[in-house]
Formats: sequence, structure tokens, C-alpha cells
Amino acid sequence: MRTKLSTTLATATAAALTGGLLVAATGPAAAAPGLDGDFNGDGYRDVAVTAPLATVGGKNAAGAVTVLYGSPDGAGAHRIQTLTQNSTGVPGSAEEDDQFGSHTAPGDFNGDGYADLAVGAPGEDAGSDTNGGTVVVLWGGSGGLSGATTVSDPSRSSHDWFGQVVAAGDYDGDGRADLAIASDINKVDVYRGGFTKSGATGGRYTVTAPVLKVEGLDIYNLTPGDVDADGRTDLVVDGYEGDSDGEYSYNANYWLRGSSSGVTASGARKLPAGVISDIGDVNGDGHGDIVIGNQWDAGADSAGAARGGAVEIVYGTPDGPDGGIETISQNTAGVPGSNETGDGFGYEVSLGDVNGDGHDDLVVGSPGEDLDGIRDAGMVSVIYGFSGGLSETGTQALEQGTPGVPGNSEENDGFGGEVLLSDVTGDGRADLTVGVPWENSSNGYAVVFESDGARIDTAGRGIGLTQAGISSAGHPLLGFHVNG
Repeated sequence: MRTKLSTTLATATAAALTGGLLVAATGPAAAAPGLDGDFNGDGYRDVAVTAPLATVGGKNAAGAVTVLYGSPDGAGAHRIQTLTQNSTGVPGSAEEDDQFGSHTAPGDFNGDGYADLAVGAPGEDAGSDTNGGTVVVLWGGSGGLSGATTVSDPSRSSHDWFGQVVAAGDYDGDGRADLAIASDINKVDVYRGGFTKSGATGGRYTVTAPVLKVEGLDIYNLTPGDVDADGRTDLVVDGYEGDSDGEYSYNANYWLRGSSSGVTASGARKLPAGVISDIGDVNGDGHGDIVIGNQWDAGADSAGAARGGAVEIVYGTPDGPDGGIETISQNTAGVPGSNETGDGFGYEVSLGDVNGDGHDDLVVGSPGEDLDGIRDAGMVSVIYGFSGGLSETGTQALEQGTPGVPGNSEENDGFGGEVLLSDVTGDGRADLTVGVPWENSSNGYAVVFESDGARIDTAGRGIGLTQAGISSAGHPLLGFHVNG
């Protein structure tokens, strides 16, 4: 869920994790220029882990981004780099409540062969415009990420929280990485590929999404991926719909098609509700399938809601997301656990091919899962894909009580509050990074796992504030958002 951190810290968005349940959007799964997250061009994907409420230079909630560089030994095994707005070459300076790192998107925006990283700082004050927001592109190179350029906001007076969601993809199919940016209204600014370090882009256009334009009910998530397999990235937009004043509103997702002129709202298709989603090819037919996490308990404003949460898979076809819908919950045979109020199954999702069989597998976070009497300890489920979709038989469960997993299951840890599947070891199989942003009173934590070729190896490696070089002051939320 892409909500404003200052709001969600004050009011929990679900009945799990009493410390304030936040949701960070997953990374893109569809192929597009530079979306492999290899910031230093060494052939290994890297992983960006954010701490948007990190204290920097004494400024609370200024925010930080930590990069775990990939290698044959895994993400962060040999190099970890942390960047803030106080880092050399990064525009601006660390200020209170900037929330640098609330959201990120990798892409080779300047076409030099190195992945760059777009970083949103939605709480940035722009002159007298409080919480106007900003987005910067951290530039990739042989030495990794270094220096940055601000993405110009063309209509600052019409919105706030610019950069609360960013999503990279080749929306017009011209072979260049574009960047979509959302703020606190129902419009998405899309910048065409052709970025330069001096601040130029290949142009810009705006798409009005078919969701409410009501303060506080803005766009929560953007998920890029090629559903119809036409070589252009499509975009799933999550927001709310209802009456015009927002008094009666409910969550809604819409699929917007990519075209030769870019993303278009013409012919938008409504999808099942749920604020978190990812796109990948689960059944191996060459079309992107949309996985939507619906963590609400039964009785919520969604036909797909189930007690404890559920996940819905909308299968892609040449005509878009028309291939039928499959629903999975913890009451589905073969899925560990059972549907219990507040589990939050589907709170986070990510797709990637763990075993190299040509079918994307699904990781589902359930940060509200109670384990052995420990409330909201959290759990992650790995459900494997096959030609028929997802095979719940053989689903793998990971939690901090699993042998080899760093840390211990503790109340309100929320293990699985963020998940990402990406191949960081270069073996053609997706590895797993789990964010635990509420670990140790919201200091935060990340755990990296590798594929053993068939499944996720439970021998993980933990990365905390010390390894990241982040202050423990306040509530940093390391692991709030993971991308790469």
C-alpha cells in the first residue's frame, strides 16, 4: 500500500501489528530496459532496501536507501552502500520528514547500460510548498550508484506528495525506460525515456486514472508489467472509487494498457481489489499474470476478501487480463496455516522464478501471522508455479523460527512486511529478500535468502541498522520498501 507514512504511523491501516501496519509496494516483474537492477554492471542484480523514517544528520524521518550489491554469494555479501540526501552529489539535503526512500524504481533511464534508481521523497518541502514531494534519479555506473538528478515536477501547485509512488517501464515500446510518478491526486505523470544527468527527459504526458480524486484517497500503488505480451509495459493503478466526496469509497484496481503513444486510460479494465500487486508469468504462456494481495479480513469492501486475507491471480491473454481468476488463501489445500483474523495474508506479494522451470513463483507475506502464541510475528509463503498456474502443493513457509532464518519470532516483528524475488547470484534463479520494518520497535531489518536451485534455502543472512550504517534514532523502518 502506498500511503503517506506520516498518516499511517498515526492510524494503523489494518487490524494487525499494533505498531502501525504499513505496506510497501513490490518491484516490477516485467522485462523493460534496465529493470534488472544491476547498478554497477557486474552482471548481478542489486537490491535497494529503504528506511524512509531514518534519522539523518539529526533530522528525524529524513530517510535513507541502502543498496545490497549482488554477487555469487548473495545480496550484500560483499558490499553494502547507503545513500541519503546528505550524500555527495544527491540534490537537496536531509530534512525532517522528507521520507527519502518511501518508494523506488530501477531502470536504465539514460540508456548507458547501467541500471539507475528513481527514489521518491514525498515529504520534501518545495520552497513554501509543504510536503510538495520530489523524485531524484540516482545514477548507476561501474562503481555503483553515484550522484543524482532531480525529476522536475510540472504541476507542483496542483498536488502534494509527488513521488509517493514511482514505477519504471517501457510504456510506449520504444526500447527506452520511462518513469511513472504518482502524487496525492488521481493523475499519473509519465516521463519518457531519454533522461540526462542535466535534467532533460524524452518528454512527459499525464494520464488520469479512473479512481477518485479526493484528498486522502489518492493513488496508492502503480504496478508495471506486460500483460498482453505486445512488447509495451502496461500499468495497474490502485486507488479508490465511490461517491465524489469520498464519503463512500472502496478500493479499486484498474489495468491501463501500454501503447505506441504510452500508457492510456482508454479501455481501462477493472480488476479485483487489493492495494498490493505484482505482474509476472505464472503459467509460462508468455503473458503477464497479475497477482493482487487482498489482506483485508472477510466482510471488507472486496468480493475477494477472506478471513485472514487472500491473493487473487488474474491471468493474462493477448487481450489483457481476461484469462480467469484464481483465489488462494491459507485455507487453500497445501498452503501452510489457516485463515485467522488479522493474519494479513497477501499484505505483500512478489513474483520470480525460484527453480528455473520457466514459471514464475509467488511469495506472499503475512506479517500479522501469530506463531506459537506470539502475536504478529509474521510469516512468508512461497507458492510454486507450473503450466496450470500455481501449485499450492509443496508450498514453503518461512518465519524467524525456521532453522537458519536469522532472528527470533517476536511480537509485532511482522516478518514478511515486504518481499522481493530477484536473481542476485546470477544463476538464473530468483532469490528472496524479506523486509521486516517493525523489527525491534520499528528499527527494521532485512533478511536475504538464496535459491538452492529448486527452493528457497532457509539459511538466510540478516542485515540491520549497523550493517547499513543507519542511526537507530526514532523509528527508521529499514526494510519498508525493497526493489531491484
